[in-house]
Amino acid sequence: MQSYQVLQRDADDKARVQTTNGEVLELAVGGPYTIGDAHNVLVGDIWVLAGQSNMEGIGDLIDEEKPSPFVHSFQSREEWAQAEEPLHWLDESPRLVHHVLWGRDRVEHSPVRDPQRVKGTGLGLTFAKERYARTGVPVGLIPSAHGGTSMEQWDPQLRDQGSASLYGALCERVKAVGGKVAGVLWYQGESDCNPEGVEHYHQRMLTLIQALRSDLGSAELPFYYVQIGGLVSEGTPVGWHGIREAQRTLQNALPGIALVSAIDLELDDLIHIGTQGLKRLGRRLADIADGQRTPDVLAVTPELEQSRIHITYRPVRAGLHAPGRPTGFTLRSNDERELPLIHKTTLEGNTVTLHLIANELPAETSLWYGWGHNPYCNITDGADAAIPAFGPWKL
Repeated sequence: MQSYQVLQRDADDKARVQTTNGEVLELAVGGPYTIGDAHNVLVGDIWVLAGQSNMEGIGDLIDEEKPSPFVHSFQSREEWAQAEEPLHWLDESPRLVHHVLWGRDRVEHSPVRDPQRVKGTGLGLTFAKERYARTGVPVGLIPSAHGGTSMEQWDPQLRDQGSASLYGALCERVKAVGGKVAGVLWYQGESDCNPEGVEHYHQRMLTLIQALRSDLGSAELPFYYVQIGGLVSEGTPVGWHGIREAQRTLQNALPGIALVSAIDLELDDLIHIGTQGLKRLGRRLADIADGQRTPDVLAVTPELEQSRIHITYRPVRAGLHAPGRPTGFTLRSNDERELPLIHKTTLEGNTVTLHLIANELPAETSLWYGWGHNPYCNITDGADAAIPAFGPWKL
């Protein structure tokens, strides 16, 4: 009978495991190994997938990422298996919180998986395969996301509720695979796009990261996250803007955290990134794990006497690029009305130049990239790292 497992490597690139007869084995990174009755045991890195639905994975199950023998998943039912899409099957989870969030008062396992399921692709499998291809280190995934959840629901202070809380369930799942992980991938924020959520988002994220580092015993635990993408919706986008900007600035608050942007990626429905976009996000997160950073604004330099504004980014790999006309920047008034002053956007090296039809700006003009719920933005660097949405940037 086949079995699967991933053991988190130590700093010396080994894992130590005790056999049933008391022998301690030292296993080098790689595998698969056979240990007693356990087959397909890998030694590598384990990553947590957490957040809400875009991490859970709601992309269409069309041309989804294919499995790899060197990527395993600690499935929702809490058994190791070769990772395949969909990674999350929350019906199978023994953790109470996932059932309570669906309006149940107890764990109710689904007897069989839905063979007609048409959605469920995420970014985790692509990330893991990229990591293995680049490093030769096998990867284990711990899918722990739950759609529609807010930062308040992820509060680490609820840890004492154990499996009745999202944070407690995550920590217990990590404990079940040995208690050590290489890092956390996070995609969440849509449920906090309201005044109260925006106001507290920055501090709640810092609290979450610091709690994970403390409770998982890793003071520098890598925490890599996605700036939220688009939403097809009426109404004011002010909450969406607030979360995006909080996420953009958060990456500078602590060492070992970093952001990737999803602002340029297409949706498969009103709010969920599509399958091909999720694959790109997985590769972008793999770049971050390799030590790269997403290009962010270094300086905004108006040259109004020459009717232009320069926006300089760093770090930028192989210049800034866009398919067709670079799009996504706007100038707006204090009440966020668009000021139709930009007639052309050009890219050169690490600099975006906005060419204006005037050599002066109204008072309290702000610069934005990615204004609105679902803006069309298309600028990346040469390694496909999308520049993040920002605004308002007062000029």
